[in-house]
Amino acid sequence: MVLESEARPNLNRLAERSMPAQSPVMYQRWHELLFLHWSMAPELVAQVLPPGLQVDTFEGKAWIGVVPFSMRGIRPRFLPAVAGLSNFPELNLRTYVVDAQGRPGVWFYSLDTPKRLPNWIARTFFHLNYRLARIEVQNREAKNSYLSELRLESEWDAPQKYTWERTGDAYLAELGSLDFFLVERYRLFAYNPKTKHLLTGKVHHEPYPIQTVDLFDYTARLFELNGLVAPTGAPVSTLASAGVDVSIFPMERV
Repeated sequence: MVLESEARPNLNRLAERSMPAQSPVMYQRWHELLFLHWSMAPELVAQVLPPGLQVDTFEGKAWIGVVPFSMRGIRPRFLPAVAGLSNFPELNLRTYVVDAQGRPGVWFYSLDTPKRLPNWIARTFFHLNYRLARIEVQNREAKNSYLSELRLESEWDAPQKYTWERTGDAYLAELGSLDFFLVERYRLFAYNPKTKHLLTGKVHHEPYPIQTVDLFDYTARLFELNGLVAPTGAPVSTLASAGVDVSIFPMERV
């Protein structure tokens, strides 16, 4: 089912920024993010969503994003970061949804990282589609290089390469803009197929300082790896951010 985002007050989106009342379960930093987005027919996205979610649209279009970045300093609330487990890259494919209460959030098709234990924890307790990949990242000031190969049964898939440089002054997305719709997201959704329960969790951080991008390399291979038709053209929106510090809150039944 498709729900027009424009029909809901933008104040609902601003409200999602507020700090949740409960205590966070985890802290981390999201570092050097690239946001590549393509538009898609809402009906195609709606076909794969679980019960209880609707497509969130901007100007009548659904949007799917490829987001490579690195996670730094991951730690539970009462524990320090652990060497070898607290810093690693991630590559995800995502779209945007709302639940029956009209709360906007992110639906992840896939999340690829090189860490087996964090992947297992995320799949088991957060019911997110984490997958094993080998990933190489280089960060040199504002220029970033990212190479990912997904593990497919007994072999590695073709490399996915992303190279970009943040350019221009950082700015905050303006309420009501496409930039705001794509990056200002403070809620994720997941689905437990065993219990048939829809779950949601909040994240909290300062608004992204976003910048324009010089994009040198990219691929839409993640679409095909998730059973979607790959876009034929360049991304409609290309943004980057140096990063934000993030608080992660418990998953709850919707």
